[in-house]
Amino acid sequence: MAKIVDRLLLFIYSLSILILSILAILLLSRSIRMPVDFRLDLNMLTALIAAASVLILISLRLLYVSLRTSRSHLHLVDQRTDLGDIQISVETIENLCLKAASRVRGVKDPRTRIRMTEPGLEVQIRAVIDGEHAIPQLTEEVQRGVKSFVQEITGVPVASVSVYISGVAQAPAFKSRVE
Repeated sequence: MAKIVDRLLLFIYSLSILILSILAILLLSRSIRMPVDFRLDLNMLTALIAAASVLILISLRLLYVSLRTSRSHLHLVDQRTDLGDIQISVETIENLCLKAASRVRGVKDPRTRIRMTEPGLEVQIRAVIDGEHAIPQLTEEVQRGVKSFVQEITGVPVASVSVYISGVAQAPAFKSRVE
């Protein structure tokens, strides 16, 4: 709901700035007569018309942004089969990626991001490791596991799996009690 209100406010704001800028250019170029006659030197007049022109361009861009449909925000992945259409939420695919990444021994606290591209899903995994396993083998195992698990469960092709190791988990420190 907040996004809709923000887009509506952006639309209204952009439209009003656009109208005011066009009106300013018409007044400054003397296409419309003003009730009060005032004189501006040529440099000031040129600067004001240029500023109004820039505001028009910015307003047109903001109007476009407020009216276009957001394609970058993917909420569903559509699959077409012989029996009909299947829609899988991105959240579901993210959860499957987390499940597959968590299965790999040594991976802690994985996080994921999904992007849909022409060749297939691009999966980004961010995780902490335990520090006891070799990183190249660990990340390769995560990549293979996530790709095969997601493709097997959803039927959606996975183009790539990127792994970012954000840190090493610290072993919990045990305090010994001496009695």
